[in-house]
Amino acid sequence: MHYVGYAEMASTVSNAGGLGIITALTFPSAEALRAEIRKCRTMTEKPFGMNLTLLPSLAPPDYPAYIQVVIDEGIKIVETAGRKPDDFIKIFKKHGIIVIHKCVAIRHALSAQRAGADMLSVDGFECGGHPGEEDIGNFVLLAKAFLELDIPFLASGGVGTGRQLAAALALGAEGVNMGTRFMATKEAPVHDNIKQALVNGNELSTTLVFRSLNNTERVYKNATSKKVVELEAEKPGDFSVIRPYVKGENYRVSFQESGNSEDSVWSAGIVMGLIDDIPTCKELLDRMVAEAEEVITRLQSRVSKL
Repeated sequence: MHYVGYAEMASTVSNAGGLGIITALTFPSAEALRAEIRKCRTMTEKPFGMNLTLLPSLAPPDYPAYIQVVIDEGIKIVETAGRKPDDFIKIFKKHGIIVIHKCVAIRHALSAQRAGADMLSVDGFECGGHPGEEDIGNFVLLAKAFLELDIPFLASGGVGTGRQLAAALALGAEGVNMGTRFMATKEAPVHDNIKQALVNGNELSTTLVFRSLNNTERVYKNATSKKVVELEAEKPGDFSVIRPYVKGENYRVSFQESGNSEDSVWSAGIVMGLIDDIPTCKELLDRMVAEAEEVITRLQSRVSKL
């Protein structure tokens, strides 16, 4: 949720009954993050959390400074994601912070469990952003997580309907984690043209970039991402040739200024195939819960007749 997980989005989701998440690395400095946390507290009295993603970077952020802000500001729930979170989990746990680690493989989930994570967000290949390198979809990944894990987990990746929420519960998850679906809501702080692109898209409207770098990312399929795929095929593993097309600033301009869905590389999941409107966050969550309840009740009725 880079350039989406601001106070406005997090507070709205929390007020609607979910757990809103501020995306820490969207902010250029730890002090800017501190200001956003304080802003969010003026917008909701409900709990909200923080995402801190640990990914390869040419210019790594000042992680210790961001972590200190999270601790200082009394954030109680942190979602970690990315590589080798063990040291970060230990720090957060030392300060009584609940840690939800997002992972894309069972072996990573087991490692995070051993490191002390309280909960896992199990992220299937359908997800927007980084789905890992093993290409395992949620129908198997979640069922495997139920068999292998001793701590609770969420279903993440490709989720956008109440029927899927019911399915996730049936597979053993405690709930669902959504990104792309929340981008197509009235309150999402992204340009209306981006939201409309999500509505107009379908399950075939994403592509995978950074495969040659072993850092695969699922993004919206447009002229720019297609160019990146072509360049990777020509010069696999050479980041320098694709760098001008994948700069974060391009992403920000598309989302916040131009609304041009074609001239940057931006994360999106295949849940686009299930997005056909732009509701408020409350409308989205209310109908998902109602649909899940209806599905579960109907299934119970069917089972009772067997």
